[in-house]
Amino acid sequence: MVKICCIGAGYVGGPTMAVIALKCPTIEVAVVDISKSRIAAWNSDHLPIYEPGLDDVVKQCRGKNLFFSTDVEKHVYEADIVFVSVNTPTKTRGLGAGKAADLTYWESAARMIADVSKSDKIVVEKSTVPVKTAEAIEKILTHNGKGIKFQILSNPEFLAEGTAIKDLFNPDRVLIGGRETPEGEKAIQTLKSVYAHWVPEERILTTNLWSAELSKLAANAFLAQRISSANAMSALCEATGANVTQVTYAVGTDTRIGPKFLNASVGFGGSCFQKDILNLVYICECNGLPEVAEYWKQVIKINDYQKSRFVNRVVSSMFNTVATKKIAILGFAFKKDTGDTRETPAIDVCKGLLGDKARLSIYDPQVTEDQIQRDLWMNKFDWDHPIHLQPTSPTTEKKVSVVWDAYEATKDADGVCILTEWDEFKTLDYQKVYDNMRKPAFVFDGRNVVDVEKLREIGFIVYSIGKPLDPWLKDMPAVA
Repeated sequence: MVKICCIGAGYVGGPTMAVIALKCPTIEVAVVDISKSRIAAWNSDHLPIYEPGLDDVVKQCRGKNLFFSTDVEKHVYEADIVFVSVNTPTKTRGLGAGKAADLTYWESAARMIADVSKSDKIVVEKSTVPVKTAEAIEKILTHNGKGIKFQILSNPEFLAEGTAIKDLFNPDRVLIGGRETPEGEKAIQTLKSVYAHWVPEERILTTNLWSAELSKLAANAFLAQRISSANAMSALCEATGANVTQVTYAVGTDTRIGPKFLNASVGFGGSCFQKDILNLVYICECNGLPEVAEYWKQVIKINDYQKSRFVNRVVSSMFNTVATKKIAILGFAFKKDTGDTRETPAIDVCKGLLGDKARLSIYDPQVTEDQIQRDLWMNKFDWDHPIHLQPTSPTTEKKVSVVWDAYEATKDADGVCILTEWDEFKTLDYQKVYDNMRKPAFVFDGRNVVDVEKLREIGFIVYSIGKPLDPWLKDMPAVA
C-alpha cells in the first residue's frame, strides 16, 4: 500500500489530503502537524476550518485510510510520498523584510525529513514558495540524507476558498513540476498516477521545477491584477457618474477577457494574493528587473488605495468624523463561504475607523470573536505564523464588540459597512435595520450586494463601490 504523509494540517493540507484519501481508497494518507489542538479538531466533529463539503469527505475516510496525527516523525518515516504544506510567511525583518518569503518552517521540515528517513522518498512542495526553493530544499536533503535519495516535485495548489472541495474534485488543472532527469520523470509519473484516479490525464500538466513554482505566483498575480483593474475603474466611475457593474459586465463579455474576477469591491484579501505578489516583486528585484517589480507593486498599491478610499468615504460622509459613533461591520471574512480572515480588507477598514475613534459592532456568520480581536491587534504578517507564536489580543478593548446577529450589530448604529458578500446580507429586512438605526442612517456597501435604489427609498444614504454617488455624498468628496 502506497503511503502518503502531509506535513501541515491547514487550509491546503487538510482538504487536499482528505480528497486524495476519498478518491484513492488503496492509498493510506496521514496528515501531521505539531499543533495538538489543530489535530484534535481534525479528529473531532468540529473541523478547524470551514469549507462547504469538507465535513462529509473527512467523515467518509477518517479512521479508514485518512489519519490526523501529531506523531510527525513516525508518519514521515513510513511514507513513500511526503507533501510539505507548511506556512511560508512574508519576512518581517532582515534581508527582504516586507517582501521575501520566510522559509524557516520549510527548512526545518526538510531537515526533519532527512533526519528520520530510512528509505528513498518523493518530497512534494505544496506550499506556495519562491522560485528556486526546490533547489535549496534539494541541497538540504542531499547533504543530510546519508545516502538516501530524494526527488523533489513542485505541485502547487490552485484552490479557491469557499469552493475548495469542488475545485479538488474537478480541477482546471493539476500541475506537477520535477527535474528533467530519468529519476525526476519517474517521480512525476508516480504523483501523476495518484491524481489520475479521478483527474482526466489531459488536465494533469507536467513541467520543469521552476516553471511549476513560478506558475503559482503568476496565476495569483494575474487574478489580483484583474481585481485591482476593476477597483481602479470603480474610482473613475464614481468620479464620472458611470456604473462599475455595467462597465465590467461590458468588458467581461469580450471572450478574450472573460467575466471572472472583475467584481469591484473594497479590496482583495486571502492568504495568497498579497503575499505572492510581494514575493514576485522581491524575485524580480533580486534578478535585476526593477521595472517588472514596479509593475506588480502597483497591483497592491491600488488594493491599499481602495481600502483607504473606502474608510475616507465613510468618515467624510458622516460629517467628517466617526468619533464615538457606532458603526456596524457586516462581514469580516475575506470572502463568503469561508471563515478565513487572512489579509481580509475588513482588518484595514476596521483599523482605519478605530483610528478615528469609532465604536465597532461586528457580525460575521463564520468568524469567531477571538479571531476578530486577534486580527485587529496583530502586526502585519503575524497571521502567517503558527498560532502559538502569534501575539494574543488584549481583552480589555471596549471599542469593538462582536455579535452573532446582523440586526443586533446594526441596532442604534450610525452607519453600516458591508465588507463580505455573504448571501444573507442581500436578503436582510433593511426596513427593520433602518428603523433601529440613528438618523441619518448610512449604508456603505463594499461588496455591491444591496439594491441601492430600494435602500434609498427606505431612507438610507447609500454608498456603493463604483456606483453613481448619492446626492448627499457628492457634496462631501472622499479625500484619498
